Order: sequence, then structure tokens, then C-alpha cells
Amino acid sequence: MVDLAARTERLDAYLDERGLEAVWFAKPNGFAWLTGGDNVVDADADIGIAAAGYDGTLQVITDNIEAERLADEELPEAVAVESTPWHTNSLADAVAERSPAPAAADFGVPGFERVDGSRLRQPLTDDDIERYRELGREAAAAVETVCRNLEPEDPEYEVAAGIDISLSSRDVDTPVVLVGGAERARKYRHYTPTDASLGDYALVSVTAERAGLYASLTRTVAFDAPDWFEERHRAAARVEATALAATEAAAAGDLTDSADADTAGDVFDAIRAAYDAVGFDGEWREHHQGGAAGFAGREWFAHPDGDEAVRWPMGYAWNPTVRGTKSEDTHLVAPDRTETLTKTGQWPTHEVEPVDVGGIETAPRALSAPVIR
Repeated sequence: MVDLAARTERLDAYLDERGLEAVWFAKPNGFAWLTGGDNVVDADADIGIAAAGYDGTLQVITDNIEAERLADEELPEAVAVESTPWHTNSLADAVAERSPAPAAADFGVPGFERVDGSRLRQPLTDDDIERYRELGREAAAAVETVCRNLEPEDPEYEVAAGIDISLSSRDVDTPVVLVGGAERARKYRHYTPTDASLGDYALVSVTAERAGLYASLTRTVAFDAPDWFEERHRAAARVEATALAATEAAAAGDLTDSADADTAGDVFDAIRAAYDAVGFDGEWREHHQGGAAGFAGREWFAHPDGDEAVRWPMGYAWNPTVRGTKSEDTHLVAPDRTETLTKTGQWPTHEVEPVDVGGIETAPRALSAPVIR
């Protein structure tokens, strides 16, 4: 159950700060964050079939096709639902007609400001964290169940289909499923599945979503790994460990000497230095490195000079790659702990030391290891 009071407290502060009377969310992750419900019918649409708004009270506007179902199955009793005839106007027009003004929205509404929903969704609340733990365990269990049964002759697309089914059976959606056999994982960083067989090893990378929360992970299975494989995977894992340690330091304000808040760009500097230290200078140029996670696959991506604040408690999914290998899990970084959310306790881990780039804790981290078959 979503903690509505925590949401409305943030929204009250936002409305006061901006001098607004109301704010509206129709993007699926914003709608889910505010209400805990799902406004998706067409998965290809950027905007859902309903908008959730706050003007001192919580309300939802949708058409008459969806109103009863949303009230019965998706929304807390505290959220009022107002419907409009499906044939009379667009969702944006319906919100514009019924909302007090001035107002903001996360989608295009005539005369409204745009709101950055990501800012309001950070940091995570206690109830977000509990649901995130459940999602992380479910996602890891589904992916690992499939990966334990892989064989070199399996086609990539069949592996992807198995993961879709395994996650769907747990009421988890799969916006991203990447499966790369040895040949394609060496060539491409985004190994969208094809009919190619896995071959000597496989990388399986998944982003899973439930109730608006997103968790990402990569699992590696090696059957007859190349000679360079272990060195590259461990190098990627050391970069991930460095990114985690730098995230902790940045959230605590200890990563730099600046009087300003430590930022995504500061963490990125540590990541880039880690690639240099492990002997793979420049690999960071070949793929994004991940960033903050929560009500989006990434609330922000770290990049040079990124000015996003590093906050806690918050999910972080770092995903460094060294050609042909990848290290990735979703972690909760909080003031009193860092924990791996995408974890079952049944997949092997290895102790990996962060690179000493200055200002971070270099104690070893237990990160997901390849399974050697």
C-alpha cells in the first residue's frame, strides 16, 4: 500500500514552492508513484488512460470506459474518480477543464507547466523500500531460475521468452529483456535477442517493473568461457563496486570537498577513474554506466558533469561493461546500509574491491559472479 501522506507532503511543498494550485500525473510511473495503481492499457503509449492529480485532495480523471475498473481494482478508497464520456475530449483537455489553475502536469496540458516527476519521487519512502525489496527478490528469482537451466545450443529468443513467462507468473512486467550469446555479447552492448545460439557463454540483462518500481540485473552463465573472460568480468565488477562506494560517499556529502551537494557527475568521475585503474581506459565511452533507480529504470543516468543530486535512501543500478562482460544489480543505498535488492541468496557471488579513487570506502563488496557450467 502506498503511503499517501508521504506523497501529499511532498506535493504540498512543491505547490507552495511553485505557486501552483494543482499538479497532475498521467505518465505510468508518475501515476503509480502517486496512487499505487496502474493506468496502462496500451503498453506502447507514453501516457496512460487516466491522470492522477493533487490540489489538496487526491483525484483521478479518466473516461467512462475505465472509471469503474480503476476505482474497483487499482486505486485506494481515498482517491476520488471522475469520468468523462470517452468520445468528447482528450485526457489533457479533460484535466485542463476540471483542474484549478495555475497547475502543472507531467504530460502536455494546455496552459500548464511541466513537472519533473523524477525529482518528487526521490528519495524512496519506507513503503517504497519494502515493495522494492519484494520486486528485487522476485525479479532475481525469475531470471536465475531460467539461467540455471541454460544450455549452449539454446537460441537467445527462447531464453528471453522463458524470462518473460517466469516474470509474468510473478505479476512482474519486463520492459527490457536482453539475451546475448558469446558472439553477439562481444559485439554489442545491447544484445537484443535473436535466433543465434548462446555458444560459449551468455549474458542475460533484465529490467523488471511492478507497481511503478523498476529493478535491473544481469546474470552471466559460462559454458566454455574465453581466456579473457574472467579478467574482463572482474574488471567490470570492480567498477560496479567503485560506483557503489562512490554513491555512498556522495549521498553522505563526503565524495568531494565542494560546499555544494555531491552529484551524479562526481560519481561518474569515480567510475571513469576506476576504468583507468583496472586497465580498461575508455570503456566507459561504449555504454552508459547506470544511475539512480526507483520509479523508472533509471531516474537519471550518470554522465560527465551530471548535476543531479545523489540522495538516499534510493535505489541505484550501476551497469559497467568491459567488452563481452557486464556487472549489474540494483542496490538500496541508505544512511545505515547498502543492500542488494536483486538477490535470492542462491546465485554465487565474489568479493570485489572498489578501486581507491580517493574519498571512498574500499572494503570488498559481494557482487554477482558468473556461473561456470
